[in-house]
Amino acid sequence: QVQLVESGGGLVQPGGSLRLACAPSGRIFSISTMGWYRQPPGNQRELVATITSDRITNYADSVKGRFTISRDNSKNTVYLQMNSLKPDDTAVYYCNARLKLYASDMRWYDYWGQGTQVTVSS
Repeated sequence: QVQLVESGGGLVQPGGSLRLACAPSGRIFSISTMGWYRQPPGNQRELVATITSDRITNYADSVKGRFTISRDNSKNTVYLQMNSLKPDDTAVYYCNARLKLYASDMRWYDYWGQGTQVTVSS
């Protein structure tokens, strides 16, 4: 069925940049809020940033001023531009989206990507 497909992870040096992208693999009826979460090694998953359909954004304090979340509604794609990366940013990053697959859906469903590894190290 529908999957959230992520791309853009990798290994970068401190101070470097990465750009993540995520989009559903199949047709959907509607997308609401989208976001990025991350899970550092041995830690719980935490919010990084979210963006509503009207492009209202919210950021974790730890990434504010360094990361930028954006979306292209025509492509159902959400992006995360990560600048000035720090070793503490090392984590598996997960895409999230609230979806309705069909017009008959009575509520929004949370879908998650498979996760992409971001490693910041010299």
